[in-house]
Amino acid sequence: MKILKLILAILVCELAGIIGSVFTVNAIPNWYNSLEKPFLSPPNWIFGPVWTTLYLMMGISLFLVWKNKTKTALTLFFVQLVLNSVWSIIFFGLQSPGIAFGELLILWVFILLTIISFYKISKPAAFLLIPYILWVSFAGYLNFAIWQGNISRPVACTMEARLCPDGSAVGRVGPNCEFAPCPED
Repeated sequence: MKILKLILAILVCELAGIIGSVFTVNAIPNWYNSLEKPFLSPPNWIFGPVWTTLYLMMGISLFLVWKNKTKTALTLFFVQLVLNSVWSIIFFGLQSPGIAFGELLILWVFILLTIISFYKISKPAAFLLIPYILWVSFAGYLNFAIWQGNISRPVACTMEARLCPDGSAVGRVGPNCEFAPCPED
């Protein structure tokens, strides 16, 4: 029975990663790769193995506390797990680094509260979450730097033009790459 609980705890945590990856996978080549990134940005390939390992450690940590059935600790854990998935939806799905950074700050607080709560029940469970909070701290640096580094970034619109009734042509402009108005508009 213990092994089934351990497997279930790990699967629940890995599922949070799968939910986040649904919003991440397509956004990396289509949006994320076009952003200005800070000096310490790791290569994209590193994120998958790191997060998979962190979710595994989170699952083991959850298992160590789950057997004690402490409602507060488990609630804190599941709140931070949901916030973890929501961050990917905001950052990659909505492509909103500023809002994602604010959400990440809340996530960080809930991870810290979870560590403190777990420490009272199982020191190993708390220690297993230390790499997670450190990685999320680093992710906070990346998130903030990406947000700030891309605020006033000009939009690259296509070079296509629209022919106006007077024979002139206008190109695409603005944050949504809409066509500029014709001279008589």
